[in-house]
Amino acid sequence: MHLEIITPDRKVFEGEVTSAQFPGIDGLFEVLNNHAPLISALKSGAVTVNGTSGRESFNIDGGVVEVLRNNVIVLAESIKA
Repeated sequence: MHLEIITPDRKVFEGEVTSAQFPGIDGLFEVLNNHAPLISALKSGAVTVNGTSGRESFNIDGGVVEVLRNNVIVLAESIKA
């Protein structure tokens, strides 16, 4: 599936991934290929991405995620260093 992580000032990540884990406001959840359509608010925490080049983690400061037809878009308020 295709994942994009975007903040108001830049695109942080774009690429193909096998899974991604998100800090939802009601707890962690994971998205895999062919996941049902979903929109969820995110709290501060780590977005963990598993791709062909390994595992990456991005600490976000809240935001929203949309999952639709194997396209996942994260609109993060900011990325913590």
